[in-house]
Amino acid sequence: MDRNSVTGIVLILAMLLGYQYFFAPKEPIKSETSTKTVASNKKIDSLKAPLSPAVSPTLDSSALVVKEEIFVLENKDIQVQLSNYGGKIVSVTLKNYESYKNYNQGIKAGLKLFDSKKDQFDVELPISGKKIKLNDLAYQAKSSAQSIEFTSTLPSGKIIKQTYSLPKEGFELNYAIDAKSLGTDLGAEYQIHWKENIHQTEKDIAEERKATINYLLHEDEEFDYLSENPSANEVENITAKLDWVTFKKKYFIAGLIPQGFQFQKASLSSTPNLNDSLNIKTLDANIIGSSQDLLAGKSSFKFYFGPNDYSIIKHVAPSFGKNVKLSYDFLLPITRYVFVPLFDFLESIVSNYGLLIVLLVLIIKTALLPLTYKSYVSMAKTRILAPEIAAIKEKIGDDAARVQQETMKLYGEVGVNPLSGCIPVLATMPVLMAVFMLFPNLINLRQESFWWANDLSTFDSVLDLPFSIPFYGSHVSLFCLLMTLSQLAYGYYNNQITPDQPGQPINMKMMAYVTPVIFMFVMNSFPAGLSFYYFVSNLVTIGQQLAIRKFVDEDKIKRLLDENRKKIAAGGGAKKSRFSQYLQTQMKAIEEQQKEQKNTNTKKKK
Repeated sequence: MDRNSVTGIVLILAMLLGYQYFFAPKEPIKSETSTKTVASNKKIDSLKAPLSPAVSPTLDSSALVVKEEIFVLENKDIQVQLSNYGGKIVSVTLKNYESYKNYNQGIKAGLKLFDSKKDQFDVELPISGKKIKLNDLAYQAKSSAQSIEFTSTLPSGKIIKQTYSLPKEGFELNYAIDAKSLGTDLGAEYQIHWKENIHQTEKDIAEERKATINYLLHEDEEFDYLSENPSANEVENITAKLDWVTFKKKYFIAGLIPQGFQFQKASLSSTPNLNDSLNIKTLDANIIGSSQDLLAGKSSFKFYFGPNDYSIIKHVAPSFGKNVKLSYDFLLPITRYVFVPLFDFLESIVSNYGLLIVLLVLIIKTALLPLTYKSYVSMAKTRILAPEIAAIKEKIGDDAARVQQETMKLYGEVGVNPLSGCIPVLATMPVLMAVFMLFPNLINLRQESFWWANDLSTFDSVLDLPFSIPFYGSHVSLFCLLMTLSQLAYGYYNNQITPDQPGQPINMKMMAYVTPVIFMFVMNSFPAGLSFYYFVSNLVTIGQQLAIRKFVDEDKIKRLLDENRKKIAAGGGAKKSRFSQYLQTQMKAIEEQQKEQKNTNTKKKK
């Protein structure tokens, strides 16, 4: 079916005509979770399903005009519209979220996550050798404060029921199919066809198209998904049993979770509509279930229509939280147990997200301060030894290998580990990488403004260019520029306090200026919140370095190195580090190899 196809036209009109005018309840029922009905006239042009016994088969269906009723289930978070034509979902609207267009225009209309005008959800049952779509049947409706029950009677007298219920709060819609009366008329497998044409709800259409993915959980909690950015239609056939299937958008998600049983198999497809600015991507799922589950009463499902917020969805189903791409697997402990709880805590006490990010940086940087201090002290030791290293270079000349060897020997003589300055820096890298992965997937920043950025979850544009720069884009992000300037400033400061290493190319220090420019191109279209985080982080790092420099007594460090030199030379007193011992062993081995090579060359000449 193409993207303009809609669900099957509902028949059994005469039954609806009689029912709607004489028996249907006229007053809507309202409560905290309210049920409302909206009536409309609808003409049925053709019959796609057997007529109910309540409808005269002699009526000309093409001439009938009957009344359709739209029933509304609603709580404080979500509104669900349902139709007695097909007993189907007509629309699902998130009441407290807006699309980026409505947000920019100040419109409060809610965000429509499912719309039957473009999307489809249908269950197909094999009945007496025929495939009957539940959307093709007409139903009598029975509504209560929190649920709606749709009942359809087949010509055989057998009954099919569909029931929807909505809790007083939250984003979970309960759904059940009662087909037990079909008995042996029901075939072995039933099929669920779920298709959505995704419309743009975020500012960056390319990023939203990329972030729209089919996710699923196999049996034994094996998480799987289609590729993020296929260039053409991608299809994957899943033969293992499934615990749930989801259609993930950038910041929102629709999921179907069977309750107490598993789907048998499924075929998923993802089609990027690269030239379509309306239906930016099409997600499709054909899911197969066992009819024996239906006959055994295992026919309850749960829909989740809501934000892709880890704090919320982790409670929906086992491993459902994996729908939020917090980070790479090896970084999950940092994001899941540090950043997410910390972010939630700060949200409870701070309403301004710019200030929240500043506090987040200060907390993280304070926690990492011991590593920063250790790295600075290590660089100070290397800086103190710089004159001796320079003397070694001047004595040996251009023999880089020999200079490296003598420098390592010097480090061993004073008990300095040249890697001790790098290890603390490397230890902070997982935090930087975790932030890099987390912020673009963090719905908390969505449509939160700070300074000139009206949405921290996407790029801030202070200037739209009339042309596009390769790898950069057609806009200028000011937060990205500030981040770049702060990185350049930190690179300059770091170069001033970091001595040259033996054998180090002169242009290595230039990388401190080249790398920020490269990142400027990469991050120009990244969320403004992420660029702001790095900007503040760079400023705090420079401030910490300046503060540590005032407290570190380099004369005292020099005296300590001299004492180490004497103790190590005396063969006792100061305990060598394992690295120093390793260096000394390696230096001796290199010296022996050089002597052997020299002797070999001498013998060859003779």
